[in-house]
Amino acid sequence: MTIISPEAPARTGIGARKDYHALNAQLNLFAPDGSIQLDKDREAAEEYLRQHVHPNTRTFPSVAERLEWLVANDYYERAFLDAYRREFLTDLHERARGAGHRFQTFLGAFKFFTSYALKTFDGTTYLEGFKERVVATALFLGRGDEALATRLVDEMLSGRFQPATPTFLNAGKAQRGELVSCFLLRLEDNLESIGRSVNSALQLSKRGGGVALLLTNLRETGAPIKQIENQASGVVPVMKILEDSFSYANQLGARQGAGAVYLHAHHPDILRFLDTKRENADEKIRIKTLSLGVVIPDVTFQLAKENRDMHLFSPYDVEREYGKPLSDLSVNDHYDELVANPRVRKSTISAREFFKTLAELQFESGYPYVLFEDTVNRANPLQGWINMSNLCSEILQVNTPSRYNAAIGYEQVGRDISCNLGSLNIAQAFASPDFGATVETAVRALTSVSDQTDIDAVPSIAAGNDASHAIGLGQMNLHGFLASQRIRYGSEEGIDFTDIYFLAVTYHALRASNRIAIERGAAFAGFETSAYADGSYFDKYTEREWQPATERVRALFAEAGVAIPTRDDWAQLRESVRQHGIYNAYLQAIPPTGSISYVNNATASIHPIAAKIEIRKEGKLGRVYYPAPHMTDDNLEFFEDAYEIGYEKIIDTYAAATRHVDQGLSLTLFFRDTATTRDINKAQIHAWRAGIKTLYYIRLRQPALEGTEIEGCVSCAL
Repeated sequence: MTIISPEAPARTGIGARKDYHALNAQLNLFAPDGSIQLDKDREAAEEYLRQHVHPNTRTFPSVAERLEWLVANDYYERAFLDAYRREFLTDLHERARGAGHRFQTFLGAFKFFTSYALKTFDGTTYLEGFKERVVATALFLGRGDEALATRLVDEMLSGRFQPATPTFLNAGKAQRGELVSCFLLRLEDNLESIGRSVNSALQLSKRGGGVALLLTNLRETGAPIKQIENQASGVVPVMKILEDSFSYANQLGARQGAGAVYLHAHHPDILRFLDTKRENADEKIRIKTLSLGVVIPDVTFQLAKENRDMHLFSPYDVEREYGKPLSDLSVNDHYDELVANPRVRKSTISAREFFKTLAELQFESGYPYVLFEDTVNRANPLQGWINMSNLCSEILQVNTPSRYNAAIGYEQVGRDISCNLGSLNIAQAFASPDFGATVETAVRALTSVSDQTDIDAVPSIAAGNDASHAIGLGQMNLHGFLASQRIRYGSEEGIDFTDIYFLAVTYHALRASNRIAIERGAAFAGFETSAYADGSYFDKYTEREWQPATERVRALFAEAGVAIPTRDDWAQLRESVRQHGIYNAYLQAIPPTGSISYVNNATASIHPIAAKIEIRKEGKLGRVYYPAPHMTDDNLEFFEDAYEIGYEKIIDTYAAATRHVDQGLSLTLFFRDTATTRDINKAQIHAWRAGIKTLYYIRLRQPALEGTEIEGCVSCAL
C-alpha cells in the first residue's frame, strides 16, 4: 500500500518519458495558434512527480507503520501524535488522500518537494508528499482536538488556508526550527542592550526567523560617553556587526539568516544610515545584505512641503530631557518644543533633500522600507507607541524596553515581538461553504502557533508572545481572483471588493478571537486599556452600514453566499468583546508571501502579478517559468502586470484593505524603466496621503529581462 506521494500519476510507459524542465520552458513559447502553452506546464508537473518524486519516495504498508517508523527514526516528534487516537490518525490520512489534491504548476510541485517535504537525513529519499505534510501540520496545530485537526486538513487541502513557511516546514518534525516567521527586537542606548541583541539575533536566526532591530535609541556619531565629547561611534558599526551575525547563523541550512534595521528619520545618523546602501559606498560602511527601514512622522512631509530644513535630535539628550527613548516619543507632536529646547542637541538637513536621497537609494537598491509613524499609531488599537516593523514591513506592534545588568542578564524583561503568520487564498476562501468558519479555523491555527512557541533563549520575545498571543492572518491571490471574475486590478469594482472582503475577514477574525477568550476565560494582556475594551474600535462599523458600492461586487457576495456583517452584527460583537475580551492582541498582517504562493497556486499577497509568466532561478535547475494563477487565453487582458497598472491603483487597493487591518500590509511599488526619482517621491506622498502604513520594496522594471524575478522576503516568504 503506497501512502506517500499519492498525487504522483501512474506511469504511462517508457515511451512517455519527457523532460519536465523542457516542458515547463515551453510556457515561454507561444503555441502555433498564438496561445500560451499552459497545458505543457501541467504536463511538466506530472512528469516531475512521475520521474523524480515517485521513484525517490519511501512507501509503507500502512499509516500506523509509517508513523511509528518516522518516530522511531527521529523524523517526527511522538508527542503530537500521541495526543490522538490511532484510528483517528489513519482516518485523517485517508481523508487527506480522498481530497483529490493535485499540483497545478510545475513550480508548485518543485517548490514543495525542494523546500517543504520531509526527506531522509542524507537528502536522497522523500518521506512525505503534500498530503502527509498537511496532515502532520494539522495534527500538530490541532493539539489533540480532532475536530480542529480535521477542519485544518480540509482548509489546507482545499487551498483555502496555508500556514507560513516556518510552520508548514517544521510542524511535527523532530529536527526542526521554530514555527515563527520573524522577530522584532528593540535596542537601548547601552552596550549591554547592544550585546544582548546581537546574541538574540543569532539565537533567533538559528531557529529560522528573520530579525528586525530598532536602532533609533542609539546615540549618534560623536555623542558623548560618560560626559566625554565625540566618543560614540553611531549606528553604522552596529549595523556591520549585525550583518556579519546574520550571514553566520541559519536554520540547519534550510533558511538563511536575514535581518533588517530601522532608524527614525530625525536621528542625526540618518544620512550615514542611508549611505550604507549606496552602490559606491566605501566597503568599511557598505551594507550588502541587511535590509534598511526608515520611520517617518507626518511633520517630515510638512517640512518638505514648505521647503524647510528638518531638525535631527540627539537620542542621548532626548532621553535625558523626556525620561523616555526617542523611539517612544512622538516627534510629530513634540517637534517644535524639541527644536526650541537648548538642552537637546540638534542638526539640520533639507527635508526635500532627505526625500530626494530616499528616492535615489530606492531607485538604486529598492531600499529603504518606509514606516509612516503617525499613520500607524493613529490606527493602533492598543496603548503604547509603535516604532518599527519587521523584515517584510507588515508587523506593527507595541514593544517595551528591557534592562540588563553588567553581565548582560535581564534586570527587567521587556516585550519584544514575534510574528505568527499564515494566509488565506482569497479565491478559495471566498468560495468556502462557510466563509466565517474558514476564517475562524485559520485564527485558531495561528493561535496554536503562538501557544506552542516558547523561545526561552530570548526571554523578551517569549514575554511578548505570552502577553499578546499576537497573530498575523494574511491574504493572497487578490489579483488572481479579480481576474478570474473579469475585474481589473485597481478598478472601482476591484477596490470595492477589496474593501468589503477585508471588512468581512476582520469581523470573523475578531469573532473567533472573542470566542477563544470566552473558552479560555482570558484576554490578551493590556486588553483593559485598548480601543476594544472601551468599544471605540467598533465605531467606524456601527456608525454606518457597510455595503458594496458597486452592483458587481454586491452580486459576487450574494452568489458566493458570503454574508456582509451588518451594523447590528458589529454592535453585538462589540458588546461580547467588551464583556469577554479578545484573546489575540493583533489579528491581521498581510505579508508579501513567496513560496507558499507557488505551492498554493495563488498570486502573491494582494499586489498585482509582476509578469504573466514569471521567471525564477531555482538553484541548479536554472530558469523556471510560473504562469499567473487563474490565467487563461480568454482572460489575459485582466492580467496586466504591476508595472502596467501603476503605483496609484496599487496604493488605492492597499488603502482599501488597510482601513480594516490592525497591523500592516507589505506593499511593494512597481515602476517602469522610464521612472525617475521624482516619480518615487510622488508615490511616497500618494501613499502617505492615502493612509498607507508602510512601504516595502521599490521595484523598477529591467527592460532587458523577458520576465520578472522577485525574491520575496526571506523570513516571511510564507
